Amino acid sequence: MILIGLAKGGFAGMGALSLPMIVLAIDPVRAAAILLPILIAQDVVGVWAFRRTVDRFVLGWTLAGAVIGIAIGYFFARSVSPDMVLAAVGAISILFGAYRLWRDRAGELPPSRSPGWVGAIFGIASGFTSQIAHAGQPPWQLWVLPRRLSRDMLIGTTAVYFALVNWIKVPAYVALGQFTPANLLTAAALMPVAILSTMAGVWLVRRVSPARFYTAIYWLMIAVGLVLVWKALANG
Repeated sequence: MILIGLAKGGFAGMGALSLPMIVLAIDPVRAAAILLPILIAQDVVGVWAFRRTVDRFVLGWTLAGAVIGIAIGYFFARSVSPDMVLAAVGAISILFGAYRLWRDRAGELPPSRSPGWVGAIFGIASGFTSQIAHAGQPPWQLWVLPRRLSRDMLIGTTAVYFALVNWIKVPAYVALGQFTPANLLTAAALMPVAILSTMAGVWLVRRVSPARFYTAIYWLMIAVGLVLVWKALANG
């Protein structure tokens, strides 16, 4: 829960580590259902803290794609292996994080200005992986991070995007019958720690320089990727 809170407070990437860790103890579908109410509650803190710094171009295009991706994820939830999704997302995350770190050492690349429809495609991938395994950040970051938004703009856009994505996922989880009393009680018990850690993340991220912030994100993407791939292989 602390990892999720730090992610919602601004350190995007840490949150993707949470589901694989919870899955070590319980069924992955139940783990995703327990996490969703917690994520929604944490979104309130992150959105409120960074609500004035949102890139509407990035948000509009990626969210439009995410709606499609979530719908695809819902219809294929029973036939797609979450482990395969985690492995694919993990591998992409490792490669992208390593590439960006290498490029930054070789010399800063100019910000990407790819068209919005490309962002919508990455939004579809983000919505799909988010619906299947709450792993929507790596595909979303693949398009957004190269745009080199300011630190607060990146955090604000990330917060609003995933807050909306999480609410869009609610009907699908209801239809799949995952909001059982046991799952909701577990989520409620974990909620206080999650909220406090989100506030800590907001406080901490504002004390990190923008350059170090991006470097930290790339390292986190590699760490997330390694955990996701390890989890998928362990179940395979």
